[in-house]
Parts: sequence; C-alpha cells; structure tokens
Amino acid sequence: MILTERSSSDDKVKHLNICLEKDVESDLTTGFENYYFVNNPIPEIAFEDVDTSCKLLGKVISAPFIILPMTGGSDASVQINRSLAMAAQKLGLAMAVGSQRLGLEDPSLADSYKVRDIAPDIPLIANLGAIDLNYGYGLKHCERAVQMIGADGLSLYLNPMQKIVQGRGHLNFNGLIDKIAEICQHLSVPVIVKEIGFGMSSGSALLFKEAGVSILDVSGAGGTSWVKVSRHMCDNNLDRTFSCFDNWGIPTSDSLISVKKAVKDLHIIASGGIRNGIEIAKAIALGANYTGMALPLLAPAIKSSQAVEECIEAVIEQLKITMFCCGVSTLGQLTAKNCIIKR
Repeated sequence: MILTERSSSDDKVKHLNICLEKDVESDLTTGFENYYFVNNPIPEIAFEDVDTSCKLLGKVISAPFIILPMTGGSDASVQINRSLAMAAQKLGLAMAVGSQRLGLEDPSLADSYKVRDIAPDIPLIANLGAIDLNYGYGLKHCERAVQMIGADGLSLYLNPMQKIVQGRGHLNFNGLIDKIAEICQHLSVPVIVKEIGFGMSSGSALLFKEAGVSILDVSGAGGTSWVKVSRHMCDNNLDRTFSCFDNWGIPTSDSLISVKKAVKDLHIIASGGIRNGIEIAKAIALGANYTGMALPLLAPAIKSSQAVEECIEAVIEQLKITMFCCGVSTLGQLTAKNCIIKR
C-alpha cells in the first residue's frame, strides 16, 4: 500500500508509508500488562446501564477516546482525515489533526486538515510543534491553526528525541516553557501539551501545570517509536548512532501514574500503545481522564470511514465489557472503586 504525493509534502507521505509498511512499534511494552482487574461475579448492574460518556473541551463524547494526530499537509492526508472525522462524528468522539505547519506555510495545503463540514459536533483539536515557538512562531500562528479547522483546543507537541534523529536543526529548547505559558495565557482555546511516544515525566508535568496548560497527553513508550520511523527516513549509515534509541522512553502506564501523582487536578490523556478496550479501562482506572489511539486506525482510514468505525466500535465495546465485569457503570467508578491490582 504505497501512497504518492508531490515533493513539497514528501516527508508526510513517507511517514505514512513507513507506518503502513514497516515495523515501527517500540519493543518496550506500555506496562499495562502488569495490572489486572478484579473480576466481579455479581456486578449488580445491567450491561445496558454501562455509561462510557464524558466531557472534553466543553463537549460530551461517547467514550474517553481521542483519535490522535496522524497526518495533514498532503493530498494523501485528505482521505485519511476525512475518514477519521466521519467516524468521530458518527460515534460521538474527539479528533486531533496532524501538525498544521505545512498548512500555515502553504495555504494550498490547508484543506487537507479541514473536516468541520463533515464533523460539526465533535471536539476538534488543532496541532503544532511546540519547538516552532522558538523559531518564529507565536500566538498569531497558533490562532491561525485553530481558526483553520474551527478547533476547540490546540495541542502543542514535544519531540526532542525525534528532532535529534531527523538531524534538521531546530534543537534549541531553551526558554520554551515561557513561550508555552504565553500561548496558554492568550490563546482563544485551551492548550494541550503532548509527547509523541516517549513519555512525560512528573517534573515536566509540573512545569506545564505552572504554565497554564489545560490537558496533558503523556504519550508514553509502548506504541509507535518515532526513532524507528525517523531512522527509516534517514540514510542507513545513521543506524549505528540511533538504533539503540528505538526503545527510548517511559512506558505509558509508568508515565501516567507519575504524572497523575504530580498534577492531580489536571486532566490527562493516556496514549502510546493503547490497543484495546481493556487497556483503555486500565488507563482510566490508573488516573487518566481520556485515552488516545493513532497507528491502529491508519490503515482503516485509508480504506473507509466505515472501517474506522468498526475498529473503534470494537474497542469501545471491550471497554464496556470490562466495566460491566468489574461491576461499575461509570468511568468515575472505574477509578474510585479500586478494582485494578498490580501483579
């Protein structure tokens, strides 16, 4: 399955093809396998009463599930983003688009991110690299990204490890927290800060809280390794330096637990290797408010919105079954009833 694209968007299309064709997942696990639920043989609830709904960015969603950023800035991105958005609208879920830098710099690419016409009701999240704030971007660029897609929030992603492997400069992270704080103070929508699959530390979470960030996505290790993706993009001669970092990062469960302990009052997205509804339930039980998924939805999105719907529906059904067999009918009870145990 090979996508094609004009040269101005080559990197975006190469990323997609690598994720579709290569082994890009970390050999680390998320750590969720170290936890199990206490089975309740008498749940004292009806299955139909299990409620997975919650609120994100002021809107009710049917489950704590966010379709995470995958792509944008290429012709190939149009079908993918629209398939994802149609599925999100049909299922009542949230979605984030891929990095919008290309759309800001080349208006002809902006339409590859726009999905409000087919997803008018969902929480929609704009997306920019936080490092760009140290290289000429500022509040006006963030606002343009939000307005481009009619977003309800802006995600600023952090990727120092990926930047190193890419070897393209833009490695000055000095003073970045102050620039993030300025965006949080003045932007018209809430700010989400996320890692991209290497995990967030408790110390960094405290900095983001002080900066005024509304939601943190820990995006831990155990899913897509952007070292692997980036190595596939580079000359093979670089493998000697970078291959040892394929499994870099904090496993998702460990990052989630430490961040939750550090910033109890901030909402947290657990992502990075989430692959089924049991893992979503574990993340919620360990303190997450929401979860996210990307790679497993890429191939279905190329096929059709229906394929995306079917994939997500199975995951949400797994979440409901897990909750029912724990004897809980709401997400809050999943956390409060202490029904998860470490092995």
